[in-house]
Amino acid sequence: MLDPFGRAVTYLRVSVTDRCDLRCVYCMSEDMAFLPKRELLSLEELDRVCSAFVSLGVRKIRITGGEPLVRRDVLTLFQNLGRHLETGALDELTLTTNGNHLAKHAETLRKAGVRRINVSLDTLDAERFRAITRWGKIETVFEGIRAAKAAGLKVKINTVALKGVNEDEFDGMLAWCGDEGFDWTLIETMPMGEIEDDRMDQYLSLTEVRRRLEGRWTLRDNDHRSGGPARYVTVAETGGRVGFITPLSHNFCESCNRVRLTCTGKLYMCLGQDDQADLRAPVRASEGDEPLLQAIHEAIGRKPEGHDFVIERRNAVPGVRRHMSVTGG
Repeated sequence: MLDPFGRAVTYLRVSVTDRCDLRCVYCMSEDMAFLPKRELLSLEELDRVCSAFVSLGVRKIRITGGEPLVRRDVLTLFQNLGRHLETGALDELTLTTNGNHLAKHAETLRKAGVRRINVSLDTLDAERFRAITRWGKIETVFEGIRAAKAAGLKVKINTVALKGVNEDEFDGMLAWCGDEGFDWTLIETMPMGEIEDDRMDQYLSLTEVRRRLEGRWTLRDNDHRSGGPARYVTVAETGGRVGFITPLSHNFCESCNRVRLTCTGKLYMCLGQDDQADLRAPVRASEGDEPLLQAIHEAIGRKPEGHDFVIERRNAVPGVRRHMSVTGG
């Protein structure tokens, strides 16, 4: 699948639920209204859509949410999609999780073919973790990370850089990830969905974060790519990698290979644009895949060159009004 700008679309991110058992302050309002369950694609329908994308050349699938592991029986989706790993049609099946349910599911994920996971973790401090997530318990996440390591899963830590909230922890988090053997990715906050706080107050440029880190650490650019938007450096002192995802200070659109499927069957060709294609209708209208494949091709033909994310005082409204949890984190 080639988009209008000649970029091959090989990476599908799939939100299996908009629900989450945390309420991170940069992601959700505390009093969220979630989608009715009847609007969601069934796990069988999600499998069918994912398999259609694999047949068209997608090589990597990431399962996201909300929090994907809160969806009932979601492990069957991993197990079913694992058949594409066995045939070689799919290179990687992975997920992004808040870690709350990893202790229970890490071994099953490994058996399904998952080899690496991303865990969202914005602080190592228990009280600060509770404040950021509104009611989370950090020990539950640490227990899940330990279970993932024990199961043989490679762990990458994702951290949203929040001005005045966690910027004093970055040296400590880099050292901890180095000690644990984790890659670490820093992410700029994105203007998606209405929240209680002003995102201009949260926004912290990763150009500035990297400058600060280089006061203590030796960071060397490398050409490692995980299939996503992060640009990586190697930390000479630890041997680990740090990635920077910079949708605002330096966008990554020129190399975008991704599309996102929501739990209701909407395909977003760009995270920062509102244009979307309805894949639920062709899935439910026909037992054959031809209408679905045609809808996918038409959608890829509309993939834009780049996003419209901007954070500034005079443009305080979110770049897009849907929350990240709806699109897939």
